[in-house]
Amino acid sequence: MQTEAEPNPPHNLDMITLNTNYTLTWDWDQSSVGSDPVTFTVQYTGNHQLKKKTPRWNTACRETTGRSCDLTGFNLHYLGLYMLRVQANVNGSHSVWEYKQFCPDKEAAIGPPSKVRLSAAVGALDIVITDPQTSSNSSMKEHLLKLSFQILYWEQSEDGKVLNLKTFITESNMPTLSNLTPWTQYCVRVQSYYEYYNKTSSFTPPQCIQTEGVVPWWKIFLYFLSSLLLCFLVVLVFLYGGHQCFQFCKATLFPGEKLPSPLKQHEIDYPCLLVSDSELDLCDPVIIYAESAILENNVDPAADSAGPPVGLGQDSSGRHSRQNSSSSGDSGVYSAGGNSGALQHNIASTFPDVKRHFDSEQLKMLSMKSDFKVCPVIPDDGVVDMEV
Repeated sequence: MQTEAEPNPPHNLDMITLNTNYTLTWDWDQSSVGSDPVTFTVQYTGNHQLKKKTPRWNTACRETTGRSCDLTGFNLHYLGLYMLRVQANVNGSHSVWEYKQFCPDKEAAIGPPSKVRLSAAVGALDIVITDPQTSSNSSMKEHLLKLSFQILYWEQSEDGKVLNLKTFITESNMPTLSNLTPWTQYCVRVQSYYEYYNKTSSFTPPQCIQTEGVVPWWKIFLYFLSSLLLCFLVVLVFLYGGHQCFQFCKATLFPGEKLPSPLKQHEIDYPCLLVSDSELDLCDPVIIYAESAILENNVDPAADSAGPPVGLGQDSSGRHSRQNSSSSGDSGVYSAGGNSGALQHNIASTFPDVKRHFDSEQLKMLSMKSDFKVCPVIPDDGVVDMEV
């Protein structure tokens, strides 16, 4: 019989469990002791220890002020059978023990799969199910060898209605839903199921995915053209950007100037004599031939000053015509029209100086060019520079 000094014992002992997580809860009437503080002690032992004269009790919670005690960390065997007890303590007085028997395999709830992944296929869905996890993050199949999964799936219409609700049970972690309608939205929920004690978990949140089908040939062709167009646009943008960058660098590094061209390095700088437009009108067009032709016709200046060449009269000097490049066998330099006799004499007398200003390669290149004007100017030193 309970004395007046003894507090009331806890009541309504219950276990809150999930997989291998165990928590013992209880109720207690605080009004029986007024405002005095109260604590509780929780102990457990294996059911086989009760057959001994002095069973060995293990303390899980000592003088706790709460109304619960977590037994997860004590590694209670999932297939074991245990006896739990709770006692109230008020001002040094202890209540009688309140007992509860606990079998995890029979009473512990199982949790839903820890993860579910869907993968669409042609007219099918591949499901990957991850087992429920224990408190040590291992699979619950280590304790429940016959753990299976119940899969609930249905078609999801565009307005959110559930169509063709179906279910099936499997022990596989990678089941496949086949014979589905291609290009259709399907939703899936999964729960854990233990047939021996008919234990089921809650369902996982619904996951929806659209099944695949055979891709039409016109879509493949359209995708191909789109990829080609995209590649072309990328290359075009790259080239345009490179051109703009080049122009910017050119304007920044060479403002108002042209970049040096590598072709200009191979051009020949011909000697030039700058004349005005009025002087250029006084010049007669002449033809310059190869150096060999000039050397053959080059005569002594003293002989030239004595008079015109034999066989050439005054009348013949006015009939000199322009020779083309095909008459390379005829030598000499001939002027066309006007007062050409004296001009011819001056030009012929200055060919040795011309040779000094034009090397053989320049004369060869000039011989291949079309007609151009030469205006001889005799400076004070008597040396004639010929401007082309």
